[in-house]
Amino acid sequence: MAESTPRPPRRERYKGTHPRQFREKYKELDPLAHAGELEKVRERGHTPAGTHRPICVREILELLAPQPGQRGLDATLGYGGHAQEILPLLAPGGRLYGIDVDPLELPRTEARMRALGFAEDVLVVRRMNFAGLPGLLAEVGGAMDFILADLGVSSMQIDNPARGFTYKADGPLDLRLNPNRGRPASALLQSLSREDLAELLREHSDEPEAEAIAQALHGRKVDTTRQLAALVREALRDQWPPETLLDELRHTLQRTFQALRIAVNDELRVLDQFLSLLPMGLKPGGRVAILTFHSGEDRRVKKAFQAGLRDGLYQSIAPDPIRPSGEERRANPRSSSAKLRWAIRSLGA
Repeated sequence: MAESTPRPPRRERYKGTHPRQFREKYKELDPLAHAGELEKVRERGHTPAGTHRPICVREILELLAPQPGQRGLDATLGYGGHAQEILPLLAPGGRLYGIDVDPLELPRTEARMRALGFAEDVLVVRRMNFAGLPGLLAEVGGAMDFILADLGVSSMQIDNPARGFTYKADGPLDLRLNPNRGRPASALLQSLSREDLAELLREHSDEPEAEAIAQALHGRKVDTTRQLAALVREALRDQWPPETLLDELRHTLQRTFQALRIAVNDELRVLDQFLSLLPMGLKPGGRVAILTFHSGEDRRVKKAFQAGLRDGLYQSIAPDPIRPSGEERRANPRSSSAKLRWAIRSLGA
């Protein structure tokens, strides 16, 4: 008797005319097969589930000015949106190195980029963080013509409830960029005193209600994103008038999750390390562009570039940050907080 062919698993069913849950959006989660559906979602001003919209693409291409035959580094490959625009400009003979710490999304990004025709001779993908830059430079035989770093969390990480990055859906309170390393945000909260938690919220997100939030969370076992959001809402429900309450709570929850994510992943220390390594990673005249998304990041990039200019490591730096255009902010609201800074390596350094 012939063996029967196993049936593929059935897709998630959903109520109503449009999927609401992340796992139900099967068309958005298969972008190569449903490109038209993704475009409809973008036209509505949304980011399709499981994807990411690159920010300030035109500005970054102008600043980095990739040329045929050059060698560049995308230090935060993410979904590959910036890389997809840079790679054609390096042909013929150029190569882009893309690195990222996320072991879940990186294989998907690499598969997608290979399907678009970017083979290993033009796009080299590595799972590593900024600390591995010296080793990468030794491997490739020297510094880069340009380096790009987009410090924002990718939309596909935010949208997936299983990663715990968003208060909008229930999931484990994790927030790790690499879920195989370190401890989740739920464990971090258990270890902090009320004073330390309040300081964390102020330092990492400029949260004005840090004391009240720390008081509400301290000593509580918080395992899920929904539990955390409920505790914050309960603590602050009388803080603002009814007409502004929802907006204020939304911003507060965004800042709270941001602060915990930064702490869990030790992002500011890692960024400081990256900024210290940057000059050695650039050829004379090489260019770097960095996208930041909150004041702590932007302040560090600004000060590092200013110090490099004073020390003669950079010949010029951004006098002011570049912001996404009004059109881009309307089309992609997640770009609203972005700031772009650049620097050019000194010729004689």
